[in-house]
Amino acid sequence: MKFRPCIDIHNGKVKQIVGGSLTDENDYARENFVSEMGAGDYAGLYKKYGLCGGHIILLNAHDSEYYKADVAQAASALSVWKNALQIGGGITAENAADFLEMGASHVIVTSYVFVDGEIRFDRLEKLKSEVGKEHLVLDLSCRRKGEAYYVVTDRWQKFTKQPLNQELMRVLSSYCDEFLVHAVNVEGTGMGVDEGVLTLLSEENELPVTYAGGIGSREDIERVQNIGKGKIDFTIGSALDLFGGSLKFDEIVKEFK
Repeated sequence: MKFRPCIDIHNGKVKQIVGGSLTDENDYARENFVSEMGAGDYAGLYKKYGLCGGHIILLNAHDSEYYKADVAQAASALSVWKNALQIGGGITAENAADFLEMGASHVIVTSYVFVDGEIRFDRLEKLKSEVGKEHLVLDLSCRRKGEAYYVVTDRWQKFTKQPLNQELMRVLSSYCDEFLVHAVNVEGTGMGVDEGVLTLLSEENELPVTYAGGIGSREDIERVQNIGKGKIDFTIGSALDLFGGSLKFDEIVKEFK
């Protein structure tokens, strides 16, 4: 179990937001923290500590007036810590290689391969052909509906018809190198982890999995470790002191690097 750092970018700034509040209308999100530091500053810090495998998430839609500013922030981070950070947000088969050329180790994809609620295997094949399985992370971020968790797309606003389960991860494992899963119902709340999502992810799987969502205390990290059986990596957002929270970055790194 390892700590994976993050850099979330919205409206051209590094932020921490309440994930469930994100909407394309007026590029709105309820903010927990807006940083005075740029993405490159965070990348430099992660490089100093030798933290690989973190993710940069561009939170604006591809057609947003802010998307170019998001990409500029991301490019500065990728230039500082080359081939060490992953990037997601607006990734397609047409632009994925561009982000690798910028310095990303992996591209992170959801919406491009989940279209009208269904998995587009032709697009998965195209992505795999363009960048290689070893450079692709599939984001299976999910929200609860009824008794199940369903993959959500378009910045976590739209439900697909696809429940998150081991069969899905087994099928998709032949296309990607890792999975990233935001538990959107608790994302950005710091009110505790989603134990249902963690339980799903703790079942046997072939690839590395990173969990994000709701971590607000050391006890929450212990829950990730216990429910995840020590094999699920994790990220911390607004609860981390780098983003205005109380959990000490250097202590987390020392224990979980």
